[in-house]
Amino acid sequence: MRKLSFMKTACVAALALSCVWAVAGCSSSEPVKSARTGGVAATVNGTEIAEDDVTDAVEEARARLSLTDEDTWGQWMADNNYTPESVREEFIDTLVSQEIIRQAAAERDITVDSEEIQTYVSTMRDHYDSDQAWEEALAAVGLTEDEYRKNIEFSLLSSRLSDEVAADAEPDQATMLSYAQMMASSYNGAKRSSHILFDADDEATAQDVLNRINSGQLDFAEAAKQYSKDTGSATNGGDVGWDCLANFVTEYTDGLTPLASGQVSGLVPSSFGIHIIKCTDQFVAPEEVTSTDQLPTEFVDTIRNMVASTSQSSAYTSWVEEQKTNAEIVINDMPEGLPYWVDMSNFESSTTAQAVTDNTNAAVDANLATESGETVVQGENATGTEGTEANQAAQEQQTTGTTGGTATN
Repeated sequence: MRKLSFMKTACVAALALSCVWAVAGCSSSEPVKSARTGGVAATVNGTEIAEDDVTDAVEEARARLSLTDEDTWGQWMADNNYTPESVREEFIDTLVSQEIIRQAAAERDITVDSEEIQTYVSTMRDHYDSDQAWEEALAAVGLTEDEYRKNIEFSLLSSRLSDEVAADAEPDQATMLSYAQMMASSYNGAKRSSHILFDADDEATAQDVLNRINSGQLDFAEAAKQYSKDTGSATNGGDVGWDCLANFVTEYTDGLTPLASGQVSGLVPSSFGIHIIKCTDQFVAPEEVTSTDQLPTEFVDTIRNMVASTSQSSAYTSWVEEQKTNAEIVINDMPEGLPYWVDMSNFESSTTAQAVTDNTNAAVDANLATESGETVVQGENATGTEGTEANQAAQEQQTTGTTGGTATN
């Protein structure tokens, strides 16, 4: 089933993580411009959730999924076991959860400074070369910049509330070992590397340093400390960690890939300048993981953080659900005239329709088999046994197939 959910907060994360929503196939359809009904959809401890807010969220989701046409929308709901009522319920539930979080944060004096929000916006805006490109990226996920700011605020607010009410606990050793066993194979072949970075126009120096490293006149780590323009890694001998835990540019990855542990590359140009790369280690997953000590420390730390984050997220979700249970929540009846309402009696699930077709075909096949069985009986007067058994089996098939078709209809 394709889940229909309130996606605006998720879109904030998508922009922050990848900055590629605009070119990742998101629909650019505009939300359906229909009249709103007004009124109140629900109240949470006395705070109202406007019906129009629910409607706007549904319509924006329809636009993102290219479901603005009524027939397409109705068929999508039928195929995914939704009705307009259940769609409304799901969106209200999400908005109720958000209101619960806001109220809980306010009770604990958890706030988000406007300067923090601006920092996030500025950082994301810098990924685009023009205001138009930035606005198009936001539009691709159904957001204005003002809405984007509000979603950043809510995300930070929720994160801080989570830290307070569902603090992450240190995973126990058994859990760590279980995850290490599951993930060890995904780390197999991972390479750790160091590099020395030169300015793009300083190829002569880069080549000279490379020659001295290859001849043994210069130690790689010392060369990194002396020559590398990457000051962040230079103090550590150029170490940039494991490739599976980093996000290297393609040119760097291509330069590292053919290297065995201890080998040094040639000059590798990239958008950052010129690299000399050394593969310092390569991980080979053991056939059996019996201890986390069999994995590099960095892998274990990554697993620990992942497990702790998952545990905290689960605890936070449970906490929010508990708050919802204890809250005074009133959900009002669905009003008439909502733009996303359609008569679902006009739509049939494609899966159900296929099942009817399959049962109908089975009935036809059974009928043909019956006729075939009768012919066998007539043609085998010597014993009649084979024909009679075939006839009986065919009749049973026909009965089963016809019943199945009728039941489905």
